[in-house]
Amino acid sequence: MACVALSGCSTQQRASSSLNPVNWLTPYKVDVIQGNFISKEQVEALKPGMPRTQVKDILGTPLVASVFHADRWDYVFTLKRQGVEPQSYRYAVYFKGDQLERFEGDTMPSEAEFIAKLDNSRKFGKVPVLEATEEQLKAAEKSSVRSTSSSASTASTANRAGSGPAGVPATVYPPLESPKQ
Repeated sequence: MACVALSGCSTQQRASSSLNPVNWLTPYKVDVIQGNFISKEQVEALKPGMPRTQVKDILGTPLVASVFHADRWDYVFTLKRQGVEPQSYRYAVYFKGDQLERFEGDTMPSEAEFIAKLDNSRKFGKVPVLEATEEQLKAAEKSSVRSTSSSASTASTANRAGSGPAGVPATVYPPLESPKQ
């Protein structure tokens, strides 16, 4: 009888814990990015017969370069984000001596496709125009010439008065160590 009563309590406790709003909250999980992302454009730039240095310039440093497989470089890229299915891409390049022999791996997305997958639906508002008009440039030039000439005259007056640059009074700090007694 006691066992039945205790098992009933644990069932009720589990049911009430799922109803507790505190259990609905999940902690923030950091995005985990590992490895080298290789785009479709980079793969298209590879040609058999390329030297190792040129392959490294195109794809970057390999994530895995084994001592036991000196003629094979492995590129692995993984991306784990909260609420999104993990992404994983693998690519391998094979050399014969110092020349690229062949390459194989997953179908890589283009840079634009990959960036589109990264969109996390945050909207930052409208991006401001980052170019100034001719009138704005002329107005800025005139105001900087005026402020430069006025600050130069203020600085020379302030320096004669014994204060810091541009009329800011010099700050005096107490000594770091107490005087010896």
